[in-house]
Amino acid sequence: MDLVLDLIATLSHWCRAHLHNISLAILATLFVLFGPDLNAWLQRRLGSLNFVFRTLLFVLFCALVYGLGIIYLTPWLAKGLAYFNNYTLAPVLLLVFFLVGVLSDRS
Repeated sequence: MDLVLDLIATLSHWCRAHLHNISLAILATLFVLFGPDLNAWLQRRLGSLNFVFRTLLFVLFCALVYGLGIIYLTPWLAKGLAYFNNYTLAPVLLLVFFLVGVLSDRS
């Protein structure tokens, strides 16, 4: 049992050094998974507008939502994950990546 706890603590310690990149990977994957639904919703809302205006709003929306989402949500997610201790961080990250994998498999 001590070997398993030591392995979890070692993995968590390694993950802690890379939390920003891990958070970026999680958010980018979620944006890829839910982006088409979000884009379809926006296209339904903007469908009746002029082509030029609709395209401009779509580009602006994508730049703001996806760009600013990646820039500003990544540090928040990294700070939230940093609250887990060394015995819970690695299992939580494994669970999150497992759930993201299940979501991607279903879509």
